Amino acid sequence: MTDYLDAVIVEHNPANKTVDRAVIWLHGLGASGHDFEPVVPQLGLSKDMAVRFVFPHAPKRAVTVNGGMVMPAWYDILEMSLERKIDVAQIEESAQQINDLIAREVERGVAPEHIVIAGFSQGGAVAYHVALGYPKRLAGLMTLSTYLATNDNIDYSTANKDMPILIEHGTHDPVVPAVLGEQAQQLLSEKGYNVAYHTYPMAHQVCMPQIQAIGQWLNGVLA
Repeated sequence: MTDYLDAVIVEHNPANKTVDRAVIWLHGLGASGHDFEPVVPQLGLSKDMAVRFVFPHAPKRAVTVNGGMVMPAWYDILEMSLERKIDVAQIEESAQQINDLIAREVERGVAPEHIVIAGFSQGGAVAYHVALGYPKRLAGLMTLSTYLATNDNIDYSTANKDMPILIEHGTHDPVVPAVLGEQAQQLLSEKGYNVAYHTYPMAHQVCMPQIQAIGQWLNGVLA
């Protein structure tokens, strides 16, 4: 029996239909699945769409760059250099836990091509690893204020070469510099992926114009 990560579940289903779409959205370091829960009603999703949002809680672990403090973390960050030295084995472990959540949505009747993988900051690094290596076509990948940490460790899947990818970043981000978002966009574009890259005049956060734009993007990829 699979031991799934605890998660906050929010359903957008005004028409009371059978849920056939899903978004699995990963929070950042030290946060929880509740972090993006309030965003769902603000997205402006189509009223005839039935979408299950899954916001998993990261396990608690010691984080080296925070003095070994134990906190919700998808993986350990070993150095805060621009290259972001990380524990690759832990990111792969977290990716497998997200793959298990995808499998659970499939068992519930949501086809992989109707599932979006999303993540903010640390969660975005895991989202990259999951979606780019997933063996079946997904609806899309959305990464916010994050970086592509495991390029050399991803077994890139041909099934998702035409998957829509949305990368968004704050131009004043002091935690994850915007250049890291640009690097991810450039690297994936060079590999032939369909990447949209947007910036907002903000720090390490999300803002309302961005949330509304994310909703429009989700309406498109989940249509």
